[in-house]
Parts: sequence; structure tokens; C-alpha cells
Amino acid sequence: IASIMNRVRNLKYKYRNEDNITDELNCTKISADTTDNSGTVNQIMMTTNTPEDWLCFLLKLEKKSVPQMDVSLLNRLIGRYSQAVTALPAEKYSQDESYARILVRFAELKALQDPEEARDQFHLARLNCKKFAFVHVAFAQFELSQENEKKCKQILQKAVECSAVPLEVLETALRNFRLKKKQLLSDEEK
Repeated sequence: IASIMNRVRNLKYKYRNEDNITDELNCTKISADTTDNSGTVNQIMMTTNTPEDWLCFLLKLEKKSVPQMDVSLLNRLIGRYSQAVTALPAEKYSQDESYARILVRFAELKALQDPEEARDQFHLARLNCKKFAFVHVAFAQFELSQENEKKCKQILQKAVECSAVPLEVLETALRNFRLKKKQLLSDEEK
């Protein structure tokens, strides 16, 4: 855990330094530039700074294109998700579903670039938001996509043991795993 936390701190430091240069220049006014969204980010950070506002902003940004097909958007999204994770203290928001969704989506996006960093992010999400079944299922799905079936099953079983909710989601994911399905949850089940 210490190793993971150290790596997370290094990532936070890296992204904070890259993003602070732009943010410091825009801190006193809201930018009219809609491509980098600095104004919106600054407005969120200076006013409410809630997981709900961050998630809404990030999902709108993501709708502009398909991250898997648009490397520029993927990099921008990863930077913005990183800002959100840095701006929202885990101690305060670990019980917040929007915060958990931000952590999971950040890890999913990182998986498109670097599976090892994605694994660290999934560990962080599971460590901070263990009560949400979807956090565990997303991590298990990642491990399944990496062809690590043993780890996938282990994550789902531990989620049941720690009473993540809703239990039905975990049971469905485990059933689909046993049926050798590639998707632990279908779109309907999600």
C-alpha cells in the first residue's frame, strides 16, 4: 500500500506541476477558450469543488469525441481527471458515488495508455471507495481484460466479503465470470 500511495503522490505531483502553470495564469478570470476548459476547471475549484460538479464537467468533455480514437482528447481527459482526483480529498469524499465514478473512469482511461498505472489507479479507487460494487467490478473487468482471471475472481470475492453494494451487481458479475463471459456486466446490467 505504501508503494502505491507513493506512486500516486508522484503522479499527483507530476500532473499538478504541469497543470498549475495554466491554472495560475487563469486563476483570476474565467477563460473564454472552450478547447482547454481552464475557466470551467477554475470555476469549479474556486466555488463548489464537489465530485458532482467535476463528474458532470468531465462527462461533458468526454462526449466531444471517443477517447479510444482521439489521442488528443484522451490526454486532455487524463489530465482533467487527474486534476479532479487531486482537487478532491479522499478523506472527505470516499463515501461519495460521484467521487468513486471519477476514480474508476480515470483508471479506465489510464488503461488505454499504461496498464500498470491503471492498475495503481484501480487499487486506489478500491482502497478509497470500497463500499461501491461498481468500483470492484470495474477493477475485476480490467484484470479480466488483461487475461488475469485469477485476480479477477479474487477481486469479486473480496468485494462480496467487504459487503460492497449493491450485492446483486457482484453476484451478476461473478455469475458472468463463471460463464466465461468477456464482459462481467452487460450494458443492461450496469
